[in-house]
Order: sequence, then C-alpha cells, then structure tokens
Amino acid sequence: MSKRVLVVDDAAFMRMMIKNILIDGGYEIVGEAETGRDAIELYKELKPDLVTMDITMPEMDGIDAVKEILEFDKDAKIIMCSAMGQQAMVIDAIQAGAKDFVVKPFKPDRVLAAVNKLFNE
Repeated sequence: MSKRVLVVDDAAFMRMMIKNILIDGGYEIVGEAETGRDAIELYKELKPDLVTMDITMPEMDGIDAVKEILEFDKDAKIIMCSAMGQQAMVIDAIQAGAKDFVVKPFKPDRVLAAVNKLFNE
C-alpha cells in the first residue's frame, strides 16, 4: 500500500509541483490545503502518513500548524517547504517538530530523498 500524503501550500502551482513529484515517486496524495488551519482539519480527518507544509501562508502559518498537528498526533511526519532565504523560519519549523525541510524551487530528487528518509527511519 502506498504512503498517503497531505500537501499544504497556499500556491496552487506549488501544490501541483510537489504532488507530481510525489505521485511519480509512488506516493498517494490524499488531500490538499491552502492554509495552516485547513491543514489541521484535513490532518485530523484524513490521518495521512506524511504532510508537506509550506511555511508562509495566510490565516495560520506552517509553523503554528505543525505545533497543532503534533499536539493532536505526536508521531506526525511533517516536512517543511520554504523559499530560499528563510533559514531562520526553517530552524523555527524544526524546533516546532518538523522532521525535515526542502527548499523551493523543488528539486524532485531532494523531495523524494526527504520523504523516503522519513519512512525508512
């Protein structure tokens, strides 16, 4: 059975890019969210095996969403997605409980390496 992934990014184009990379890598996309708040609701509803989480989003950013998801499920696997130049935010995300991060623009091999590493821990 393929691993189930929730893709979270406020930009539809970025969601599509990461979805295509993951589908090509053999993963199943079970949902998409545009905000941190939507991500939390979908996580609780869909219980995915992994979340890819953008940092900068309207309503609630990815770091706050990571904290809330981990309160709900301490074993949640979350990979942060950030644009170049957001190193401080990446550190905040890892301290909040994210397991790894990938930098935009996405390189398919880096995305799949991060995802595969989490499932082989």
